[in-house]
Amino acid sequence: MPSFLKLCLFAFAAWVTTASAYDPLKLPAGTLPPPVDLTVHDAARNRDIPLRVLLPMSSAPAPVVLFSHGLGGSREGSPFLGEQWSARGCVVVYLQHAGSDSAVWKGVEAADRMAALKSAASLQNYVLRLQDVPAVLDQLTAWNKETGHSLAGRLDLNHVGMSGHSFGALTTQGVSGETLPTAGKRFTDPRIRAAIAFSPDVPGKGDPKAAFAEVTIPWMLMTGTKDVAPVGHATVESRLAVYPALPAGDKYEVVLENAEHSVFTDRPLPGDQQPRNPNHHKVILALSTAFWDAYLKGDAEAKAWLAGDGPRQVMESGDRWQRK
Repeated sequence: MPSFLKLCLFAFAAWVTTASAYDPLKLPAGTLPPPVDLTVHDAARNRDIPLRVLLPMSSAPAPVVLFSHGLGGSREGSPFLGEQWSARGCVVVYLQHAGSDSAVWKGVEAADRMAALKSAASLQNYVLRLQDVPAVLDQLTAWNKETGHSLAGRLDLNHVGMSGHSFGALTTQGVSGETLPTAGKRFTDPRIRAAIAFSPDVPGKGDPKAAFAEVTIPWMLMTGTKDVAPVGHATVESRLAVYPALPAGDKYEVVLENAEHSVFTDRPLPGDQQPRNPNHHKVILALSTAFWDAYLKGDAEAKAWLAGDGPRQVMESGDRWQRK
């Protein structure tokens, strides 16, 4: 074969490889449907759980990702995550947990807000959050079968992901494999196939390895080198202690250099000390999207991207990344 032709074929092969390379940040053309606000009523507990649902552009059944907000948050928090995930083909369901949501501090005198938030960070509210997740999944299952409902036929409930930030990360851990001796029982929901914890933490007491020994599904942990919240006892060290305690098998951790607790939200929080780094959101969106693609959609290219040098291509030199 003439050398010129070989060169042309080589160039074409390289172009095809580049053109088809997996890119978790690439978004399809089009406009997402407006958010759908709904409320789940858990009759057994006489408890309402407000939801905000972000639907993908396709009307075909899609994997479902739940998101649990942090202390004092709401179903309106961290929209940058849901907008990305829904654009990439997931139904994203934001839960709002009464008792530890924005109602805790709204309308409260500024001087009393911190005390109100600390009071809301209780074991009772934690258990309520853990119970909210299966109640929501039960209702989503019913709505998915209900003729005429806005979610009818839109949900692939055989592929459910769970995620959350801060208190929501603890909620995520508690329903996706962590053993919680202080709560009196396990709250693992077998319908959850993969989980992402933003600002995770180890239990305050006991052996972390024992707490996480039964985490059998894929987990991704995301934190920062300055990820400390104004409420609670979590430290950077306790957040970093989760990953070593996890059993091997589809477990991932990213640590963003100089990222504070607010990095997983859309705007800074009171008390932030560091200027926000725009690349942090790029990393968060890329890695979380690849994770959902790999473990909810079964995308082999996404899993290979996570296993290869894909993550390092979007991260900065000071960010840390590991998997097992």
